[in-house]
Amino acid sequence: MAVTHQKTQQERELIERARALIPSLKSRAAQAERDLKIPNETIADMQEAGLFKAMQPKQYAGYEVDPRTFFEIQMALAEGCMSTAWIYGVMGVHPWQLARFPVEAQEDVWSEDTDTLIGSTYMPVARVTPVEGGYRISGRWGFSSGSEHCKWTLLGGILPPDENGEGQEHGTFLVPLKDYRIERNWDVLGLRGTGSHDIVVEDAFVPAHRVQRTNNSSPEATPGLQVNTNPIFAIPFAQVFSRAVSTSALGALQGAINEFCDNAAKHIGKHGAKTAEDPVAQDAAADAILTLDMLKLVLNRNYGELLDSAAKGELPDVETRLLYRYQSAYVTNTCAEKINALLKSMAASGLYNTNPVARLFRDVHQARGHIANNVAAYGRAFGTVQLGLPNPDPYV
Repeated sequence: MAVTHQKTQQERELIERARALIPSLKSRAAQAERDLKIPNETIADMQEAGLFKAMQPKQYAGYEVDPRTFFEIQMALAEGCMSTAWIYGVMGVHPWQLARFPVEAQEDVWSEDTDTLIGSTYMPVARVTPVEGGYRISGRWGFSSGSEHCKWTLLGGILPPDENGEGQEHGTFLVPLKDYRIERNWDVLGLRGTGSHDIVVEDAFVPAHRVQRTNNSSPEATPGLQVNTNPIFAIPFAQVFSRAVSTSALGALQGAINEFCDNAAKHIGKHGAKTAEDPVAQDAAADAILTLDMLKLVLNRNYGELLDSAAKGELPDVETRLLYRYQSAYVTNTCAEKINALLKSMAASGLYNTNPVARLFRDVHQARGHIANNVAAYGRAFGTVQLGLPNPDPYV
């Protein structure tokens, strides 16, 4: 199994369109921070380029790209603005997930406009009441990235046992904008442009066809796979979403490397020292580049194996799924360490808020706070199974 894959012409074009946006994203990054929102112009540019449709079903004007292409697009965007790449990763995965829902739910969202964007917050806080034809839910969810650009959202809650006696599971509820409100309360250190505000629902009815048992890959739980037969849609949910909230850090590290090398080649300190001649700076640049290469190789290898399994109708074993999830969480922590070293080598001049490396420093440290990027927790889960104990992670 090759680590890389042969991209289609369509995939190459999508990556080129993403890279063409980098200068604009850089120029708008400060505005996104101030506004606590990705500019509408950026969303329009990304939609015109077709980027949000990368993993959308072809029957709804999507491209069904290899996930490795999707993440390459995300990394390219992060070189310009990590907040933009973050919401792209999150919102860009939602068409992939919706493809697993019943076709009726896909029609609800895309029948009139295949450009419709979907937000999410998967924390299982919904108060769920089974009723005839579906469920009634209420609750308040945090961290809904890009919510102000979306007309639908995916919300988490614990589903009661189903009619077949299956036990309680994490569920995803698909809810239209008319049934929820956004409370703007996102004021944080980094990723400020993601606008990850709260979502509030007060006693909304969600029909059964708009509900999915999130981590259940059985045919009964993923009826959309009967029509969306591309193997990309059969990869386990946790393996796709976890990478959606870590891979922007890889692009951010590349962006920091780019900015650092450009600055170091020109910068002369107040005492006449050239940054490019500083052994600490040289080591920091080399280490960051080497680390990034290794992290990307693991990402590509893992998705090659996940796609191989999906094409065979198989599910990777628990040990493999735990390892992949641990490796995903490892990304943000490691990228933060390498950007720390780059920023330290820029000395006092690197500490201004206007310095792009400082912004990426803040953004990557913010990304570490996402529950899916809790490297210690997923490391322990993987180690637990390696030592012969039961799997402690119900979401893998």
